[in-house]
Amino acid sequence: MHYPPQTDATSFYGMLTVSEKMLEFFELVRRVARTDAPALIRGQTGTGKELVASAIQQLSQRADKPFEVLNCATLTRDLLESRLFGHKKGSFTGAIRDQEGLFARADGGTIFLDEIAEVPLDLQAKLLRVLEERTYTPVGGTESVKVDIRLISATHVSLREAVNQGRFREDLMYRIRVVPLFLPPLNERAGDIELLTWHFVERFSRESGRDITGIEGPAMRAILEYPWPGNVRELRNVVRRALIIGSGPTIQLKDLTPELRGETVPGDTEQEAPALTERQLEYQRLVAALQESGGKKQEAAALLGISRTTLWRKLREHGIAQP
Repeated sequence: MHYPPQTDATSFYGMLTVSEKMLEFFELVRRVARTDAPALIRGQTGTGKELVASAIQQLSQRADKPFEVLNCATLTRDLLESRLFGHKKGSFTGAIRDQEGLFARADGGTIFLDEIAEVPLDLQAKLLRVLEERTYTPVGGTESVKVDIRLISATHVSLREAVNQGRFREDLMYRIRVVPLFLPPLNERAGDIELLTWHFVERFSRESGRDITGIEGPAMRAILEYPWPGNVRELRNVVRRALIIGSGPTIQLKDLTPELRGETVPGDTEQEAPALTERQLEYQRLVAALQESGGKKQEAAALLGISRTTLWRKLREHGIAQP
């Protein structure tokens, strides 16, 4: 039986660790935050890149200024352009009013662009102009707008490889990775798997109504030996699931996911996974378009590059409530 470890963990802006590697990383984050240089966070999915970006912002001289966050992988090209730079009334079909972009809202503060490698090449050129000239032009606009922002970016892929493949501008890569930060994956953080397991047990015990006193040996061995490709996010979800479906005062091996038990996941085929992912992305794009357009369907449809009829159909398919 395993019980909560008696360790002095370090808490750093929402991140918890006993790992020397992470403590060194936190110190680097502190040093980076004191500057105003662009920072690039490189890390696997689920490692906590947005938490790192938030820590940099809170430790910086721009801490009391706006902090805007955008995931570049979830938006269509036109919607991404509008979200970043804003648009003018009449700039495209359905643009019935001026709309401020993230750069305008974050003026004086910080912007965090997650999955920056997914930004289309033509928009990369506009992003480069912001960094070099501190100006941008809204979609459909004719006058440049001055802006003062700090850019923090993140990616789970190698930008150098993206440059070699012609998917990313080399000049932009050098601009945004003035200070590269390599966030360690969970399986390289000595002691943190056990620490975070118990952290999430305590966090979700109240939700499940269970008082967990221990984790049985086979279950803890499975947790410690699993490679955690989804990192901290996956560990959190595994623990939460175990607390929901299990019973009694201990977590048992049978409470863990099939992956941790070394079993094949039912229905988990290469053919099914991409369809689910695309549906999730489509849902996020629909919600983002509605937010960007202030709920105006014609404008949202134009941002998505679809007809209003198609928009209505997709909203119904995804169960997105309409006023």
